[in-house]
Amino acid sequence: MDEKTIIKIGKTLFSASFLSGNICLFGYIFTQHKFFVNGGFLVLQWGFLINLAAIFILITYGIIYNSKLDACLNSSAIMLINVPIAIIYIFIGIELVSTNFLK
Repeated sequence: MDEKTIIKIGKTLFSASFLSGNICLFGYIFTQHKFFVNGGFLVLQWGFLINLAAIFILITYGIIYNSKLDACLNSSAIMLINVPIAIIYIFIGIELVSTNFLK
């Protein structure tokens, strides 16, 4: 696997997680449908598992093929950008759901 492919894996998983999180958050903001809340929880759960598995595989691949370690770490770092974004979205989502629940 070449370095461009490794970086592309990280960018693709980052984009998929980020896009699905945005769809759930803004879908709930604009429609108030509980479907988006449930979808957001599923995105967090599955996104965490899939991204964690991908990071583990990338780092293992980088350790086995030492010449690819930098690309694997860069790809993992790209995916880790979603962590603070997900934490912020969790707090926003909890606040939105709790204020709408009280109405």
